[in-house]
Amino acid sequence: MRNKPVILVTRKLPQAVEERLQRDYQPILNPSDRLYSDDELIEISAGVDAIMPCHTEKFTADVIARLPANVRAIANFSVGYDHVDVAAAKAKGIIVTNTPDVLSDATAEIAILLMLGAARRASEGERIMRAGKWKDWSPAFMVGRQVTEKRFGIIGMGRVGQVVAERARGFGMDIHYYNRKRLDGDLEKGATYHETVEDLLPNADVLSVHCPATPDTMGLLNSERLSLLPDGAIVVNTARGGVIDDDALVAALKSGKVYGAGLDVFNGEPENIHPGYIDLENVFLLPHIGSATEETRDAMGFRALDNLDAIFSGAEPRDRVA
Repeated sequence: MRNKPVILVTRKLPQAVEERLQRDYQPILNPSDRLYSDDELIEISAGVDAIMPCHTEKFTADVIARLPANVRAIANFSVGYDHVDVAAAKAKGIIVTNTPDVLSDATAEIAILLMLGAARRASEGERIMRAGKWKDWSPAFMVGRQVTEKRFGIIGMGRVGQVVAERARGFGMDIHYYNRKRLDGDLEKGATYHETVEDLLPNADVLSVHCPATPDTMGLLNSERLSLLPDGAIVVNTARGGVIDDDALVAALKSGKVYGAGLDVFNGEPENIHPGYIDLENVFLLPHIGSATEETRDAMGFRALDNLDAIFSGAEPRDRVA
């Protein structure tokens, strides 16, 4: 008789997380870190009690419909869960969880890095250095934008947004934000609330996106909204690529309406990123590493396992989203 639940782990996870999996469960690990196709995922799921995926696996309604009935839960190793059709999972009786809270600091650090990288032309300067093209210095060389005491606009003042605001205050920045609901004063900390995105945008010398990808936010930053930004604004995105209309942002970067962008997430990532970003000098690009610290990746795994522990003990998981 089987004593421990079988968990399909779709990607290679940190050593400490895999050690806990091996202690408490019967994991099917992926030591080669190969991305499974939908058919492979469904085939391997035969006989497993739960799946522990990352955002790289797409659980569409079709995939969920094809999952065997033995799959009780999808415990995501991610805070975002737009890669899972939660309505389809709920209809099939599959519990879905995520890992909020634990990656706020790491993602906020990346947002600040992207802001500074875009403002100070960091990727352009680094390319010059690596190519051996730095030959002289002059007052006109590599002049960028200063962010100190500028207006910092935030779309989505949740956990990550609040931490980013705190970091931006370290630069003396004036915080403005849009959120579906205004924060209480102790969380707002003097930030200026705007009831609509349209009201926020003219007050954002730097705009940082921290809202989830939902049907309401897909393509949120389109050409009309980007036109509301101050001339020469900087756009930062560590949320989800789908929030931005790529054609519109590329056009704004080319025209100079947007001075620069710092992007860690993309539509079509990793292989089908808009080519306009690659060709532009004024875009600072990172490969979706917002949570990529040792501390955070361990914490994400432990949070996902806490949710599995609750599910298999008959308790309600802390981070249930379906």
